[in-house]
Amino acid sequence: MTDTVREQRFLALLNANLPALGRLAGSYAGNTGERDDLLQEIALALWQALPRFRGECSERTFLFRIAHNRCINHIARRRSMDSLQALELDPADESRPVDQALSQQQDSARLTDAVRRLPVIQRQVIVLALEDMEYHEIAEVLGISESNVGVRLNRARASLRKLMGEGP
Repeated sequence: MTDTVREQRFLALLNANLPALGRLAGSYAGNTGERDDLLQEIALALWQALPRFRGECSERTFLFRIAHNRCINHIARRRSMDSLQALELDPADESRPVDQALSQQQDSARLTDAVRRLPVIQRQVIVLALEDMEYHEIAEVLGISESNVGVRLNRARASLRKLMGEGP
């Protein structure tokens, strides 16, 4: 693979998935700066790994596997989660009324906070599921079975409901 082809493939894959990667990194980072650093680590890891892509899975699954591994390495380096700040999951939509935008931002902040409080094993599956990944894709990214994805996802959803005060 020539450097030009590699660069084009890298940029296309990164640009197509940047919002999702930002949300993934944000679920493991304590603040915007930390999220941006983690995104850079993910991009570098993708650049380094891209020549080894063999097409055994989709490029998106390949990318999220790399991103997942970087996120796990990140939290292994950073044990303390004391200084978490709110993360915007979606950019502001100027066409919405301010009260509606504020309400949605507060809901997003509550969800983000709840996701961050989940055990890592549950956080992994819920973040990938929130990115509309199918069970088989999540299984490939995490290296677990599809049935295990289902079990972890059910437990994560139940934990999220409790954390957000919406049920038993």
